[in-house]
Amino acid sequence: MHFDHAGIATDDAATLAALYRDLLDAPIAHEERFDGLDVVFLELDGGYFELLEPTADADGAIAGYLADHGPGIHHLAVATDDIEDALAAARSAGVDLIDEEPRPGAWGHDVAFLHPRSTGGVLLEFVEH
Repeated sequence: MHFDHAGIATDDAATLAALYRDLLDAPIAHEERFDGLDVVFLELDGGYFELLEPTADADGAIAGYLADHGPGIHHLAVATDDIEDALAAARSAGVDLIDEEPRPGAWGHDVAFLHPRSTGGVLLEFVEH
């Protein structure tokens, strides 16, 4: 596995993308509207920043996160060649899973989340490209 991206909750993805583009020389690699979110991936050497902005009518996990915690890092994602094996290894290690099975994620990838109570307070995402 290797680092894939850091998911960042924001209420203004366009402004944050422009800041990171200028500050970090991080060009936009991909943009989409997915699951009630405007999602912007900024390319960095060795991974991405994934900016997650709820759409105006969205009432999902990111909107709740922003209401409770404000903008900031929401999750860290690691890429795997076999998400099913990664989930099986997590189960074997006693990790609580949010997703028992992979589900569709941004950019057409399969994803699954691990509960932060089992991972040192960090919401971890497995992503299979």
